[in-house]
Amino acid sequence: MKKKISSVKFKGTKEQEAKLLGVINKYKELPGAVMPILQEAQNIYGYLPIEVQTIIADRLDLPLREIFSIATFYSQFSLSPRGKYEVSVCLGTACYVKGSDKILEKVRSILHIDTEECTTDGKFSLTSCRCIGACGLAPVMTINDDVYSRLKPDAVEDILKKYM
Repeated sequence: MKKKISSVKFKGTKEQEAKLLGVINKYKELPGAVMPILQEAQNIYGYLPIEVQTIIADRLDLPLREIFSIATFYSQFSLSPRGKYEVSVCLGTACYVKGSDKILEKVRSILHIDTEECTTDGKFSLTSCRCIGACGLAPVMTINDDVYSRLKPDAVEDILKKYM
């Protein structure tokens, strides 16, 4: 699945940048420094916007495309911010067969975002996953740690309203 670059305006602070520069200085002389720097950068910002990747590339004297290729290759990294409520719809075989694609479409239409995007107010982000291991409860959607099972598309709006 191709990762999307966020359309949400980057709002990094000077404090975050100072932390990032400290992290870069801590690891830059070590072999394989990019991975721990990206991990800590994501902890600082919550995601890896292109502005942060550019700082890392510049400070490590690496091409931006190298940093970007690592950030897009590993599933642990996100190029878009995460909302206060992270909505994830399982698209594994059992869930898909039982209509999770319709659940995902309903969430998209209600929140007006696509997968790997965040609402402009920062309240919701949307992802899809391949399996959460609850096949007997299919189709399944999670919102943070809350699990919603045996879903029908007409139930999605009421569930999301609880978080609005």
